[in-house]
Amino acid sequence: MNRAMKRVITVTPNPAIDLSYQVAGITPGSSHRVAAPLSRAGGKGLNVARVAHQLGHPVLAIAPSGGTSGAEFAAELLSSGVPHRLIPVAAETRRSIALADTVGGETSIFNEEGSALQPHEWQALAAAVVDALDGQSAGVLVGSGSLPPGAPADFYPALVRLAHDAGIPAVVDTSGPGIIAAARAGADLLKPNNHELLEATGESSLDVAAERLIALGAKTVLVSAGAEGMLAFHHASPGGYWSARLPEPLSGNPTGAGDAGVAAAAAALADGITDIPTILRRATAWSAAAVLMPAAGEISPLYADLEDQLILSWKETL
Repeated sequence: MNRAMKRVITVTPNPAIDLSYQVAGITPGSSHRVAAPLSRAGGKGLNVARVAHQLGHPVLAIAPSGGTSGAEFAAELLSSGVPHRLIPVAAETRRSIALADTVGGETSIFNEEGSALQPHEWQALAAAVVDALDGQSAGVLVGSGSLPPGAPADFYPALVRLAHDAGIPAVVDTSGPGIIAAARAGADLLKPNNHELLEATGESSLDVAAERLIALGAKTVLVSAGAEGMLAFHHASPGGYWSARLPEPLSGNPTGAGDAGVAAAAAALADGITDIPTILRRATAWSAAAVLMPAAGEISPLYADLEDQLILSWKETL
């Protein structure tokens, strides 16, 4: 491992085998003939690790894995070359299905909920994180994705505390009450999309919702806002936010675009970059580059060209 580069450590508490189908038009209620799907070990944290690894950043992906589907999950992850540590669990690893309509240009996603883990399995997962943070190689800790049923309510706040105890930043990308809990724990960066942000806070505007998370304790909030690109709110810059967007929206598969943005932000933080416009530009470009790829967990080599096209602006809030 390059000594000058710190490792991006990702934790995915509810991973999945991602199955991606391409369908030439979807007619509800009808049968469709499709080619074999692209199958890979997935879940938001795994996607983050894949993208960072693709661009040469040292990574370690930590996740539970169990059952027959878990064996398939482990085998694919091993063949991918992404450094990882899997925690054996009794529950079957869930599946996620993406149907990309190549005619209509829309992607529909069906996510299984996931199965509960046992208390000792949660302890083993936490122990693996502690072990990964031991030493000087860790540069950032990323917690991503949903939680399976029965998960500890303080799972993400605990990750934030572990990261801070190790002297590194914590990035959290989740939804619902987990966003609020991570903000209260002082997460260095939260990465919801616009719908997740409004739903979690109960607010009706993105700027008010993001500022609420910062008031609770979050340092930075990056928000994926669809055609508006990405927004960045920072605790040291009250009264406004940075916005980055392409001149025209890209068409493609948005699955995993947010994860690519998290990978960009995490890699930047691991490299010691703290300038918010720089982080925002990279996150927006990587996210856009992911849309050009057929499946989550990879980005187009055009990411640098896309970054050059971005329109970056500062917007004041009322």
